[in-house]
Amino acid sequence: MSFVPSTFIIAIIAFLILYALLHKYAFGPLFGIMEQRRNHVLNEIQTAEQNRKETEKLLAEQKEVLQATRQEAHAIIEQAKQTSSRQAEEIIAQAKAEAVRLKEEAVSDIENEKNKAVAALRREVSAMSVLIASKIIEKQIDEKSQADLVEHYLKEVGGDR
Repeated sequence: MSFVPSTFIIAIIAFLILYALLHKYAFGPLFGIMEQRRNHVLNEIQTAEQNRKETEKLLAEQKEVLQATRQEAHAIIEQAKQTSSRQAEEIIAQAKAEAVRLKEEAVSDIENEKNKAVAALRREVSAMSVLIASKIIEKQIDEKSQADLVEHYLKEVGGDR
């Protein structure tokens, strides 16, 4: 194998022409496509990062809303407990007031019946007194007999009233 300079020069010229053609028609579009792909990948990475940040933000907002909802539910439960407790106290107070009213009515009814009984007893005693007086007048009895007779009628009535 021998070195032929003319072949070497022709090979270099052919290589340069091939390189120029490849650069113009192959490398340019190939590098353009690769650059587009690189830009596309970078855009996808940025979009993914933005989506991740938005997702984290939405997740934080949802956690805050959930916490606020829990607090609101707890407040509603506490309010319901207080309301039911207050209503129970009101019902108990109403029941006590009703019991006092019924007791007072019963005492009043008893007093009225007692007064009626005393009035009836007085009417009977006065009727008996008139009867005794008329019998005394009829019999003209002595003082001891009269006292015995009054005592006898008072025992029948049920007391010294």
